[in-house]
Amino acid sequence: MSGETGPRKVNLKKLRPYGDIMDDGTVQLCFTLPVEPSPEAREAAVQFCQKMGFDPVKVATMEKAAEGFSTFVIYGNTKFSVDFTAIKVLKVDAQKRAREEIDEIIRTRIGRKLVVLGACTGFDAHTVGIDAIMNMKGFAGDYGLERYQWLDARNLGAQVLNEDLLKRAVEAKADAILVSKVVTQHNIHQRDLKDLMARAKKQGLLEKMIFVAGGPRVTHPLALECGFDAGFGVGTKPSDVASYIVEEFLRRQGVSLDEAKPKAPARKKGKKS
Repeated sequence: MSGETGPRKVNLKKLRPYGDIMDDGTVQLCFTLPVEPSPEAREAAVQFCQKMGFDPVKVATMEKAAEGFSTFVIYGNTKFSVDFTAIKVLKVDAQKRAREEIDEIIRTRIGRKLVVLGACTGFDAHTVGIDAIMNMKGFAGDYGLERYQWLDARNLGAQVLNEDLLKRAVEAKADAILVSKVVTQHNIHQRDLKDLMARAKKQGLLEKMIFVAGGPRVTHPLALECGFDAGFGVGTKPSDVASYIVEEFLRRQGVSLDEAKPKAPARKKGKKS
């Protein structure tokens, strides 16, 4: 042994999960099998994990989930690793700004309020996400778009049909549309998002409005694939979305990021004695 007492250096080229000790490859799994809890069910869960390459496999809990179903929490170790240094992720390219700075940029560089409409579309009735972004109270100490002085933020709520959302956006002369999708069964979120963008393209709205998608299963690459300008996932704060909207609006106006920054007032030169 080397006698080192400090933490082991992480090998980013061979990154593995951490459980009890560095590089042990420990992973926690939770899944349900459509059989009653029993010794046979436990063995089936173990064999299932072994076929996925986990060894050893430790069953932490086996519980009855419902009639004819058993749920397992299992710990297993994997020998596989990933090269963290080679990972490249397509992300939203926008500098995060504080609410006050965003308001000042809109006031000084745009000169009018930006109209932002947000909604859960289709038959999705889960408003937690769109409320966190739009409502004045916001999320995690980050105030929502309704609190911005230079944003006209309108939360349309849940179960808004795509055709109705676009109709109201045109009537309001919206600058940006925010769509929240929570329900994902049978990839309904992707179908709804693509349908909205197909309708928007047909109406010639792609260059007139900024389209942003969000939700627990939404990523920036997925949003781009569906035709949106940007996508935000779990943990997104209102200022993240507001920062992107302002930057994208200015970009479409041909204004650079440096030009978008509020200029500090010039210092008055003192009189010579």
